[in-house]
This record gives sequence, structure tokens and C-alpha cells, in this order.
Amino acid sequence: MEALTPEAWRLAAIVAVVIVLWCTEALPLAVTALLGAAACVLLGVAPAKEVFRPFADPLIFLFIGSFLLAEAIRLHRLDRRLAYAVLAVPWVGEKPVRMLAAVAVVSVAISAFISNTVTAAMMVAIVSGILAAIDEAAVKTGRRPDPAFATGLLLCVAFAASIGGLATPIGTPTNLIGLRFIADELGVAISFVGWCAIGLPIVAVMTTITVFVLGRLFPAGIARLDGVSAYVAAERARLGPWTAGQWSTALAFAATVAMWMVPGFLLAALGPDHEVCVWLKNRLPESVAAIIGAALLFILPGDAGRPALAWKDARIDWDVVLLYGGGIALGELCFSQGLASAAGTAITGWIPAGAWAGTLLVVAAALLAVFTSEFTSNVASATMVVPVVIALGQAVGGNALVAALAATFAASLGFMMPVSSPCNAIVYGTGRIPLRAMMAGGVILDLVGLAVIAAVMLGVARIW
Repeated sequence: MEALTPEAWRLAAIVAVVIVLWCTEALPLAVTALLGAAACVLLGVAPAKEVFRPFADPLIFLFIGSFLLAEAIRLHRLDRRLAYAVLAVPWVGEKPVRMLAAVAVVSVAISAFISNTVTAAMMVAIVSGILAAIDEAAVKTGRRPDPAFATGLLLCVAFAASIGGLATPIGTPTNLIGLRFIADELGVAISFVGWCAIGLPIVAVMTTITVFVLGRLFPAGIARLDGVSAYVAAERARLGPWTAGQWSTALAFAATVAMWMVPGFLLAALGPDHEVCVWLKNRLPESVAAIIGAALLFILPGDAGRPALAWKDARIDWDVVLLYGGGIALGELCFSQGLASAAGTAITGWIPAGAWAGTLLVVAAALLAVFTSEFTSNVASATMVVPVVIALGQAVGGNALVAALAATFAASLGFMMPVSSPCNAIVYGTGRIPLRAMMAGGVILDLVGLAVIAAVMLGVARIW
């Protein structure tokens, strides 16, 4: 650390203050990120053009396009159509564990493409209605489920919404932050399909274990949940037939997903040097596809003679965009000023050399990300941890790519506390989640998630 330049030392001080403010949330996270970037210019760490360049990164426009698509899906209630369609499947019926599994699957599927927070808020409203129907039926039949089942069902919403964000690159901003660091510092571009090939197995295993754990910890105590089928059928009928806005939103979303996935499939089929693959890579990156898909919403017909999405209804989570830009700016400066490399070198002694160094690096990366995500936002956790993990991997000669992926995935865990994620905070706010129950289920899933991510990443290391 003695070899650091004065600019690097000033940057270290700025990063330390930013981390404290992120962890304490004394200021809004986005404000802290902006102030950190401004301080870098003010204290002469780097010129303004270099510091603020990440705010115009192509992934920013992937965020914007994804937010617009998600807002249209919410506005036209396509998310509710999916939720009630799954809950109405005959296999689900009124069986408690199957109901738990259905809620998990719906939450995972929606949060793979829509904000985890929005997914949790929507699913809490649906689950609250289901629980009310169960309580109403219990008054008539006298067969009331154990109150713990309501706790388990709501926790399932929070945990599954966070897990589902791992399925796709756009599932949560944390994924895009990790991908950005990996592309910039390691020169590796991971496609939409490539990410899904890694993320989907993790999500499948984690979802299955979540249902099993919550079913064991919070059993219903009865074999049948009377009233659920009638409630779901009534809600589906209330949605009515598909509207023009719903069809247009579904078409725009399908077109966007196709533009995200087709290049990956063609890459696997034709090879990276084929002219079609080269053209798609240069002309149709994920960010451009998201903007095209979002633009379709303003062109395709909606309801009452209006487009599927009007600009006054276009809600963008600018706090996430600004937090991403500021966090990436600090991360890039940590590399360009040598701070990340120095930090990685300074802690290389914590990982013993030898055959187990690579395994320990992956486990340490995931463990550090899980730990920090319990006390600060997932985005802040990824911003803090991924650059250090990359530098550490380079310093010890390990697979920095796999370690960075492990940290990126693990940063979306953190199930123990209401402050660990907005999803946890939303379900805790219902008043039906004892803190002890959240911690009991959360610590198990934290440990399971750590093990699953480490195992998958070690498998990826053998291939990549």
C-alpha cells in the first residue's frame, strides 16, 4: 500500500466514506454515489470526463429499456395474469406445499425480467388476498391452518423474488454491475444466453430448496387450504379478456427477449467468426435491443386509442441508474489508480497457495458478498466486493472471472434481515413476519446459496 500515489490515497478515503454512508444509509444510496463521483473530481483523483463516463455506459440504456418494459407489464397487469394462471393450475389445487411451490415459481419467473422489489410488492398483494380467502373459509369450515403457514408463504415471496433475479442479466442491477466489471477489467463479455446457462441451474436448485425449507419450518398443519381455488378463479375472471394494451406489451416484450437470446443461439450454432454473429454483436447489443423493445411500446396500440405506454406513465428507477453509474465510476477509478490491485495484493496472504487456492478464492468471494449484502443493498455489495475479488484473483493467480461471477451471484443473497433487501422489507412490513422467523429461514438459505453458487462456479471453472 505504500506505493500508492496521492490520488489513490484520496480515492481510498472517498471510497471509505461512501461505504460507510451506504451501510448506514445516512443519505439515499444514489445521492451517496453521486457525491462520491463529485468528490473524485473535486479532490483531483481524475478529470470529470473520466469520472462521469460510466453514467453514459451502454448498460445504463439496458436499465432504461428494461424499466420501461417492466412498467408496461405492471401497468397492463400481465404479471397478475401470469400469477393467477399458475395458481389456477389443477396440480396446485389447495395443497399447502403445492401452493408454496406455485408462489415460488411465479415470483421467480416474474423477477427474472422485472424488478425484484416490484415483484415482491405485487405478489404480497396476491398472497394477502389468498390468506384472506383462507381465513374466511376457515370461519365456515372450522379448519384453520397454522398461522406459521402465512409466515412461510410471505417469506417465500421475498426469498423467491430475490432468487429469480439471478436467472437473467436484467433480473437485478447487481448482475449488470458484475458483468460490467468483468467486461472492463477481464475483457470477457458474457452474453444473455451465457449468463442464463449459469444462472438458471442456480435458480432451479435454490427455488427447490427454498420451498422444501419453508415447507418444513412453517407447515400449514392441515392437508387442504379451503377457499383458495374459488378466490383464484374469481380474480382471474375479474381480469377479463386480453386487451389491446396487453397484447402489444406481450409482443414488445417477446420481441425484446428474442433480440437478447437469438444472438447467443446463433453464436453457438455458427461460431463467433460468422458474419451474421459479428454483425449482431456490433449492431444489436443487449442495450440496443432493450431500447428498441421499449420504443415499440410507444408505437403499438394500447387501450382507448392510446399507445401501449404513454410517456407520462413511463416510470424509470433513476435511483438505481444513478447508483449504478456512481458505483461503477468508483470501481473503475479503483483499478485505474491502482487501489484495487493494492488491496487485492495486501490480502493475498489470507488465501494459502496450493491446489486449494482456486476453490478457496471462489468460496471467499461468495462469502464476502453474502456477508456484505446482509448489511447494505445488493447493488452496493456488488460494487464494493466484485472489484476487490477481481484484483485478488489476479494477485493470487486464481480464476478471477469465476471468482467475480461468484461474488456477483452471491451479492443478491442476504435473506436474514429486513434491511438485507427491499423484498425482505416489503414482507416484513406486513406485520406477519416475526424477525426470528426471517432469520431462521434466511440463515439456512444464505448457507445453501453460498454452497450452491460455489459448487456451480467451480464447475464453470473447469469449462471456462
